[in-house]
Amino acid sequence: MTSNIKKIGVFTSGGDSPGMNAAIRSVVRTCAYLKIECVGIYRGYQGMIEGDFKSMDARSVNNIINKGGTILKSARCDEFRTPQGRQLAYDQLVKEGIEALVVIGGNGSFAGALVFNEEFNFPVMGIPGTIDNDILGSSFTIGFDTAINTVVGVIDKIRDTASSHNRLFFVEVMGRDVGHIALNAGVGAGAEEILIPEQNLGLERLLDSLKRSKKSGKSSSIVIVAEGDRIGKNVFELKEYVEEHLPIYDVRVSVLGHMQRGGNPTCFDRVLASRMGVKAVESLLEGKSNYMVGIRDNKLILTPISEAIKAHTEIDEELIKVSDIMTT
Repeated sequence: MTSNIKKIGVFTSGGDSPGMNAAIRSVVRTCAYLKIECVGIYRGYQGMIEGDFKSMDARSVNNIINKGGTILKSARCDEFRTPQGRQLAYDQLVKEGIEALVVIGGNGSFAGALVFNEEFNFPVMGIPGTIDNDILGSSFTIGFDTAINTVVGVIDKIRDTASSHNRLFFVEVMGRDVGHIALNAGVGAGAEEILIPEQNLGLERLLDSLKRSKKSGKSSSIVIVAEGDRIGKNVFELKEYVEEHLPIYDVRVSVLGHMQRGGNPTCFDRVLASRMGVKAVESLLEGKSNYMVGIRDNKLILTPISEAIKAHTEIDEELIKVSDIMTT
């Protein structure tokens, strides 16, 4: 360890994801293990500006590894987008004696940390926490595995009622810019069609696919729709379009919404969060800054935050091929 850092602040920012608590726990306990003070910053950047801090030790994070959400809360903060807001945040950190930050969140949270570092040369380390799995520099983000398992569980239940009534269900899942949840959950739940932002399937192909399903003897169908799909219609308009052009189908819509963000994190997300928390603290104490901890080939890696926020991760073309074959 080459750094003289004696006190680290940890906070969660942006949309919550299952496993954030496990990451907080890991950061706090790694600090305790290495005899470093740790301060929890409540409500993200907003709490930083307002000085909403609380010292945390190993016992502060008892019994949270299994809980969804974040005990440190999260909030959007427009004030931090201004130089005056960031100055207030810096003054509060200096007053508290915090010398480095671990930020658990997504692209927006990391972009804020990057600007903060550029202005005040304040050491920051990122841990990717988002169900969308859309951050460059990591094969998995904390919360993604839990989210796709939640979605698969719900689709399994929907399939029970769909097959009982010979119905077609459009199931909308989260994924404004990327279709990782839709594609993985769709393959895992055996969906007949998957509509994602990366591919413009076209309405005609969707109708053809549904006609083929009916002709092949399928009595019910599930179509997964990512909320950012580019087919040009929202999920309710899709329902109306199919009812108009394929009256043989009895169509229903299910929008899963925020249930995808909730629930107890899976073992995978708990272990991933625990590993990333240790790596984040150790990296700060080694004098590193402006990196995000990621995982690739089951090994932890560091990616410059400036690279991580440049673009979204690409969809898995092999999985798209698998999806096409499985819907035969």
